[in-house]
Amino acid sequence: MKIADLYIRVSTDEQADKGYSQRSQEEVLRKYCEINKISIRKTIFEDHSAKTFIRPQWQELLINLKKHRYKIDLLLFTKWDRFSRNAPDAYQ
Repeated sequence: MKIADLYIRVSTDEQADKGYSQRSQEEVLRKYCEINKISIRKTIFEDHSAKTFIRPQWQELLINLKKHRYKIDLLLFTKWDRFSRNAPDAYQ
Protein backbone atom coordinates (compact mmCIF):
# COMPACT_ATOMS: atom_id res chain seq x y z
CA MET A 1 0.00 0.00 0.00
CA LYS A 2 1.29 3.45 -0.89
CA ILE A 3 1.72 6.04 1.87
CA ALA A 4 1.01 9.75 1.39
CA ASP A 5 1.19 13.07 3.16
CA LEU A 6 -1.63 15.49 2.36
CA TYR A 7 -0.74 19.15 1.79
CA ILE A 8 -3.67 21.52 2.30
CA ARG A 9 -3.22 25.28 1.80
CA VAL A 10 -5.28 28.43 1.72
CA SER A 11 -3.85 31.92 1.97
CA THR A 12 -6.96 34.11 2.13
CA ASP A 13 -10.47 34.00 3.55
CA GLU A 14 -11.78 34.60 0.02
CA GLN A 15 -10.18 31.36 -1.17
CA ALA A 16 -11.75 29.50 1.71
CA ASP A 17 -15.17 30.90 0.74
CA LYS A 18 -14.78 29.88 -2.93
CA GLY A 19 -14.50 26.14 -2.37
CA TYR A 20 -10.82 25.92 -1.50
CA SER A 21 -11.40 25.68 2.23
CA GLN A 22 -9.05 23.44 4.14
CA ARG A 23 -11.98 21.23 5.03
CA SER A 24 -13.10 20.73 1.42
CA GLN A 25 -9.51 20.06 0.26
CA GLU A 26 -9.07 17.49 3.00
CA GLU A 27 -12.33 15.75 2.11
CA VAL A 28 -11.32 15.48 -1.56
CA LEU A 29 -7.87 14.12 -0.74
CA ARG A 30 -9.13 11.63 1.85
CA LYS A 31 -11.73 10.33 -0.59
CA TYR A 32 -9.04 9.98 -3.29
CA CYS A 33 -6.85 8.01 -0.87
CA GLU A 34 -9.73 5.78 0.15
CA ILE A 35 -10.64 4.98 -3.47
CA ASN A 36 -7.01 4.33 -4.43
CA LYS A 37 -6.06 2.43 -1.26
CA ILE A 38 -3.47 4.98 -0.17
CA SER A 39 -2.59 5.20 3.50
CA ILE A 40 -2.31 8.72 4.96
CA ARG A 41 0.69 9.32 7.20
CA LYS A 42 0.19 13.01 7.94
CA THR A 43 -2.01 15.95 6.95
CA ILE A 44 -0.28 19.34 6.69
CA PHE A 45 -2.36 22.52 6.93
CA GLU A 46 -0.81 25.74 5.61
CA ASP A 47 -2.21 29.27 5.52
CA HIS A 48 0.55 31.20 3.74
CA SER A 49 0.93 32.46 0.19
CA ALA A 50 2.28 30.07 -2.43
CA LYS A 51 4.43 32.75 -4.09
CA THR A 52 7.51 31.30 -2.37
CA PHE A 53 8.34 28.16 -0.46
CA ILE A 54 9.19 30.14 2.65
CA ARG A 55 6.16 28.82 4.50
CA PRO A 56 6.32 27.47 8.07
CA GLN A 57 4.51 24.17 7.50
CA TRP A 58 6.28 23.56 4.19
CA GLN A 59 9.69 24.02 5.83
CA GLU A 60 8.68 21.63 8.61
CA LEU A 61 7.46 19.12 6.03
CA LEU A 62 10.83 19.19 4.22
CA ILE A 63 12.68 18.54 7.47
CA ASN A 64 10.28 15.71 8.29
CA LEU A 65 10.68 14.15 4.83
CA LYS A 66 14.46 14.17 5.16
CA LYS A 67 14.20 12.46 8.56
CA HIS A 68 11.77 9.83 7.29
CA ARG A 69 13.28 9.23 3.87
CA TYR A 70 11.51 6.48 1.97
CA LYS A 71 8.61 6.38 4.44
CA ILE A 72 6.18 8.17 2.13
CA ASP A 73 5.50 7.59 -1.53
CA LEU A 74 3.33 10.59 -2.37
CA LEU A 75 2.70 14.21 -1.48
CA LEU A 76 -0.87 14.97 -2.49
CA PHE A 77 -2.62 18.30 -2.99
CA THR A 78 -5.87 19.18 -4.76
CA LYS A 79 -4.64 21.66 -7.38
CA TRP A 80 -1.27 22.91 -8.56
CA ASP A 81 -1.97 26.42 -7.22
CA ARG A 82 -2.51 24.94 -3.74
CA PHE A 83 1.11 23.78 -3.97
CA SER A 84 2.83 26.66 -5.76
CA ARG A 85 2.30 29.76 -7.87
CA ASN A 86 5.90 29.75 -9.03
CA ALA A 87 6.53 26.86 -11.46
CA PRO A 88 10.35 27.14 -11.68
CA ASP A 89 10.71 27.05 -7.88
CA ALA A 90 8.23 24.19 -7.64
CA TYR A 91 10.13 22.08 -10.14
CA GLN A 92 13.32 22.51 -8.12
